[in-house]
Amino acid sequence: MRTQKIMTTAALTFIFVASATAQQMSISQEKEDIIEVLKAYKSALENKTAEGTFDLFSADSEVYEQGGVEGSYANYIEHHLGPELSHFNRFEFSDYTVQVETSLPYAFTTETYTYTIELQAEKGASPRIISRKGVATSVLKKTDGEWKIIKMHSSSRNKK
Repeated sequence: MRTQKIMTTAALTFIFVASATAQQMSISQEKEDIIEVLKAYKSALENKTAEGTFDLFSADSEVYEQGGVEGSYANYIEHHLGPELSHFNRFEFSDYTVQVETSLPYAFTTETYTYTIELQAEKGASPRIISRKGVATSVLKKTDGEWKIIKMHSSSRNKK
């Protein structure tokens, strides 16, 4: 009887450890997938395009920037960011970090970075360089097996 209890305890312990390990691996993969969504967005901006970015956001997403409500991502691209991208020679991120917390089916992220924008020069002038420290917080939701940004807020300030 004692041997049977020990075997049962050992088996249950193994199942618990295996389950916890699988769950940790699953969470780790989820975080990697979330980071890939954020990096795809950042990469598109650096390439000065919105191409492919609509797939990263939910149709009913909400975007906030610098204390303003931009509306959905589609509205943000059409009326704000899209037109701006055409005036940039260069858009680069540096000192990029990201933190991810998951509570399935949601994820909460904080990105910090420095961005540098080189604006196209007007006739006879030198290009203007803007370099700022920024932060973005996003809420993502996993729907139909894919992570989508449902809310994004970003702000920036002058570098010291």
